[in-house]
Amino acid sequence: MAGQIVLSSHSQVSDTFQRWWNTQGEWVEPPNLRRDGESGVQLLRPRDRSKPVLYCKRQVGHLYRSFRHPFGRPTVLREQGALSAFERLGVRVPELVYCGASREGGRWQALLVTKALQGFVSLDAWYRDGAQRQYGDAVHGQMLQQLALTLSRVHRDRWQHGCCYPKHIFIRVSDDGASVEIALLDLEKSRRRLLRSAASAHDLRQLHRHRDEMPLSDLQLFREAYDAAFADGGERGNGR
Repeated sequence: MAGQIVLSSHSQVSDTFQRWWNTQGEWVEPPNLRRDGESGVQLLRPRDRSKPVLYCKRQVGHLYRSFRHPFGRPTVLREQGALSAFERLGVRVPELVYCGASREGGRWQALLVTKALQGFVSLDAWYRDGAQRQYGDAVHGQMLQQLALTLSRVHRDRWQHGCCYPKHIFIRVSDDGASVEIALLDLEKSRRRLLRSAASAHDLRQLHRHRDEMPLSDLQLFREAYDAAFADGGERGNGR
């Protein structure tokens, strides 16, 4: 995965971090106040149209805590780790451009910059815009199959997405309609669980609860494909 990670104190703030921090764009997810801090996402459109469109997650004091980091660490750093892990598993995720964090006046500032996914639509939009009618039942069925394979691959490695909503699942159909690709976004709550079953149960509950326009019949087809793919992966070590 391309990109770099920078951790620094106020006295060591890198020129690169400062440049990215000073780069402003259109808010596509205005800052939310949570975790005793704030986090939002900006769209960065380059003047040179040959360069990719970027998304910049910008945080101030937005932390997670763990046994390794009891005093808190920016959630974008956890997300960067998940991006790398998912990519190693062969799961499509946004390409990392830059990730950095620094302490300013005793408070963390953090950034995660990724390339926009070109040609993808969210699972929300897939149903809202009638993609099944556009592409036909065969492609629609392949989408459900690929979604099942993607999530089962994540869960078999004991990874939990943590925010498995249709708006964070993206789909791209090839120009000839012969293949469907799934990408996963917004991994700041992702973490590994001790048990595969725990990771699976958590994410599947979320997808069921937030499926919105996804009909129960499609959810059932997805679950049948998912259960088969999950079982094919077998259980190793502490995965049970």
